[in-house]
Amino acid sequence: MLWSFIAVLFSGWLYVDASYRGPAWQRWIFKPVTLLLLLMLAWQAPMFSATGYLVVAGLFASLVGDALTLLPTQRIMYAVGAFFLSHLLYTIWFASEMTLSFFWPLPLTLLIIGAVLIAIVWSRLEELRWPVCTFIGMTLVMVWLAGERWFMRPTDTAFSGFIGAGLLLMAYIIWLISHYRRRFTADNALIAACYFIGHFLIVRALYL
Repeated sequence: MLWSFIAVLFSGWLYVDASYRGPAWQRWIFKPVTLLLLLMLAWQAPMFSATGYLVVAGLFASLVGDALTLLPTQRIMYAVGAFFLSHLLYTIWFASEMTLSFFWPLPLTLLIIGAVLIAIVWSRLEELRWPVCTFIGMTLVMVWLAGERWFMRPTDTAFSGFIGAGLLLMAYIIWLISHYRRRFTADNALIAACYFIGHFLIVRALYL
């Protein structure tokens, strides 16, 4: 795993650096390369099982979504659909390894976060309002189930998955606010860092 981890770290850092100050070609190359390396890392996991294919499929869906964001604006709805599918597959993976319980502060907190986020970007979404709201809802469910899995079984594996899901939520919160409300310094670098670390921690959960 060591060399695979180093390759993912190096490729991800090159993309994050390019998002902040580097050339466009560096972003175009290293975002898909980093996700492909994460796919290879997931495939090599010693704890890989039938449900592990859900993580691999989720990474592939994210790769497709990233490719679609590089196309004209008309494709953004398809990209949101690909990211929705990625989070749905991760959610199924989290749910497949737990007995559903209910720790009410977590879903309540996530509902508040979701409501505030939608209120911030709602007026700017236009025809994307319901697709984006559905995507936000799916992401919140993913984080909720990842958290419930950790509360039910507080292992390193569950914690890694929970933090990874939370970082993916953070990445998309920053992206939505930056894209639809107000840009700020280093927004792309923050999004990329949360995005890659989030996916990596979910893949890492296959190794623990």
